[in-house]
This record gives sequence, C-alpha cells and structure tokens, in this order.
Amino acid sequence: MDTTHYVNKTYDLVILYAPKLALAVVVLFAGLWLIRLIHKALLKAMSLSKLEPSLQSFLGSISSIILKVLLFISVASMVGIATTSFVAILGAASLAVGLALQNNLANFAGGVLILLFKPFKLGDIITAQGFTGKVSEIRIFQTIVRTPDNKSIIMPNGPLSGGSIVNFSTEPLRRLDLTFGIIGNDDIQSIKNTFLSIFTEDNRILQSPGPSLKVMEISETGIKVAAYLWCESADYSGLSDEIPEIARDAFISKGIKITYP
Repeated sequence: MDTTHYVNKTYDLVILYAPKLALAVVVLFAGLWLIRLIHKALLKAMSLSKLEPSLQSFLGSISSIILKVLLFISVASMVGIATTSFVAILGAASLAVGLALQNNLANFAGGVLILLFKPFKLGDIITAQGFTGKVSEIRIFQTIVRTPDNKSIIMPNGPLSGGSIVNFSTEPLRRLDLTFGIIGNDDIQSIKNTFLSIFTEDNRILQSPGPSLKVMEISETGIKVAAYLWCESADYSGLSDEIPEIARDAFISKGIKITYP
C-alpha cells in the first residue's frame, strides 16, 4: 500500500514536472547558444568601432555574465524554483559590494569613459593631476604616465576622467612662445631682423603660419621681446631647448647682450 502510494506520487510528480524540466533544458541550451551568438556579434561590433582591445574584452565578458545570470534565473523560474529570494539576495550582495568598492567603481567608470571617448591615447604627452609625461599604459582602473625624468605616475581613472587634461599631442602643430631680454640696445629693427634671420634658417620653424615678434617692454636698460614660433609637435621640445642658445650666439656675434627668459 505504502509502496503503491509513493509510486503514484512519484508518477504524478514526473507528469507534473517532466514537461517543465524538458522545456527548461531546451531553453537553457538554446539560451546559451544565443548568448554565444550575441557575444560574438558584440565583439565584432566593438572591433569595427575601433574600441580599445582591453575595453572590448571587458565589456564582452560583463555582457556574457549578465546574460547568463538572467538565463539561469529564467530557467529556474520555469522549473518552479522560487527566484524572488535569490534575486533579493543577489541585489543586496551587489549593493554591499558596490558600497565597499565605490572608489574602485568610480575608477572603473572613469577608465571606461577614457577608453570610449579617448581624450588621450598611448604615447600622447599630457598634463593631468599636476603631472606631465607620456602615457605609457591605460588600464581599466588606472592610467600610467611616464615623466621626462623616467618616473612612473599611476593615476586613478576616476579623478583623471573628471579633471582637466592638457593633451600636447592632439594637434599636429604647436606654437612655441619664447621671451628674450636685450640689454642696452635701442635699435629695435636690427633686433627684429636678427631674430627673423634665425627663425628663417631653421627648417623646423614653419613659415606658414610664420614666426612673429612682439616688443613687450622698453626700459632704460633694454627691451623685452616675445617670439611666437610654429612647429610640428615632434620638434617642439628640441626647438624649446636650442633656440635660446642659437639666439644668444647670434646676438653675441653682433656685440649685443641677451638674456633668456
């Protein structure tokens, strides 16, 4: 009697849940197959949009995980497993993790923004967070900048993406601004001609837009002249170092004393 009762009960459960279980298995495998297709399509779309490889990999992984979690919850619900408590626990855990890692989440969000909108790229020279250097690595949470004296500055992406960034490598041309002091000479036209001859002889200095001079100050001891020179960005550093020395030698040969700045 007892055996028959349990057999009948088992039979009823099989009749009740077998179709649901079979449908859930079909949905599970079909869902996993569909998620793989979506994942491949998303990676292809991101590749065509020329996103950074690290961001492509991360977004692809996150989207795949989210879709699989939603699929497993749906399958469990189809079988008859109560998912309300599971979703509530998952939400509470996500909130707790988010509060504990809020700074890292801010840095993560900043990294995503940097990789998406590209205010700078690898190799660019930037000034940010009080430091100037070449961008050597862009990570999801930090950006590494190498300074001229070969120090590695690790900048959190949160403050970096939300602050001011000066990118010296964006434009192909840069203007070099120099100031010179000429001691004890009142022949302004001769001084201008000497400067212009120097700027014309150096092929790194562009003639269109051409160099220009401006007399900033005239006093009893001399004059102060500002020079504005256009060059390619790659030549900026070299000209900045060399032009003052070239100008000094040229004026000394004419018997004129010059100071810089």
